[in-house]
Amino acid sequence: MENLNKVTKDAWDANAQVWDEKMGDEGNDFFNLLCWSPLASLLDPKPGAHVLDIACGNGLTTRKLAQMGLNVTAFDFSANLIEYAKERLRQYQSQISLHVIDATDETQLLSLGEGKFDSALSNMALFDMADIEPLFRTLPKLLKPGGSFVFSITHPCFNNASSMHIVEEMDDDGEIRTMYSVKVSRYMTSYNQRGLALRNQPKPQVYFERPLQYYLNLGFKNGFVLDGFEERAFPPETPQTTPLSWGGKFSEIPAAIVARLRLRP
Repeated sequence: MENLNKVTKDAWDANAQVWDEKMGDEGNDFFNLLCWSPLASLLDPKPGAHVLDIACGNGLTTRKLAQMGLNVTAFDFSANLIEYAKERLRQYQSQISLHVIDATDETQLLSLGEGKFDSALSNMALFDMADIEPLFRTLPKLLKPGGSFVFSITHPCFNNASSMHIVEEMDDDGEIRTMYSVKVSRYMTSYNQRGLALRNQPKPQVYFERPLQYYLNLGFKNGFVLDGFEERAFPPETPQTTPLSWGGKFSEIPAAIVARLRLRP
């Protein structure tokens, strides 16, 4: 696991520039059409709240949180991504604290401050972490009583490293129809596999695929309850960037989920 964590970190350091250029200040369709609206809604922050942004990348979600008037402590284990975040977030310095921290290291996580945060957020990052158990164990210590953890991930069932996008043609009662579907060969057993989230990124990254029950049971084990959940699919009008990429042709198949875990009283 330690070796996989290093491989993952090396990949994100190598891919940092390409990811920063792709995501920019506003993000991509996955962020804007699937993730941000339910993340912000489930987070439901109060003015002046202090939010922990976990695996913040180039600061995309950090910027959005700061624009909402929140105080944000953000971290990523890629020093290169944090440097890009610093450049993009200069105008929000009074609201933001940026750190290079490994989310798989409990000691590093605890250095952020116990009982300090009203809520925590992680956008599309948990499946990039070799081991998420240290984070789930530590979050109850970092959050204030009743605090919440809101996260988005690719849909573990329909959008994992084994899924294949398929297009088929059929004669449906005299009408020729084109059907888009997803074929999945693995789900229940956790595994890891290298892949390209961006086709031009220098290094493949490692996906750590886990069934949904793994995430939820880990939350329950560490004192959380699930009190918010959305499955997110692209609207039918969303264009495909490539013939079989995620988009409106797959509007009946959710590509992502967004969930809120809240500490039990």
